[in-house]
Amino acid sequence: MPIKLTDLLYLKSGRILMTGNPRRIARIILNEWARQGWKILAEGVPFQIEGEVFIGDPFKNPGFDVYLILNPLSRTGQEKERLHQWLTLNQDKLVVLYEHRYVGDSITRYAIKNFIDYLLAYRRETVDTERVNLYRLENGKVVESARLIRRR
Repeated sequence: MPIKLTDLLYLKSGRILMTGNPRRIARIILNEWARQGWKILAEGVPFQIEGEVFIGDPFKNPGFDVYLILNPLSRTGQEKERLHQWLTLNQDKLVVLYEHRYVGDSITRYAIKNFIDYLLAYRRETVDTERVNLYRLENGKVVESARLIRRR
């Protein structure tokens, strides 16, 4: 069965990298988790979430169900290393890595590919067309992918 966006809604643990500033998709997913009563800790909130969201440093605050980390690819070398170590230690947590820049097939150039389970790459193509590429990764390699196109 091919991978679908709704698969992300039912995750209990894993790491999702969302690139291309997919505000609407991320907001839908995080709102659903908040409605289910999950405790969300965010470094910052680039969009409104309807529910309890705590702002803080995810590296210092254990005990949350979902972690929202902003711009993981834009960090310095030491910050990236710290993030990778934290992701290795917290494999049983649900982590959303939200990147404003678009990264799709070029994910293979980034070391974070070894630490994520899903990549959601959002891109606005033309005035009325949006494209979402969804990848499932295992050990840094794409094992499944799907392309979704939305025209208004």
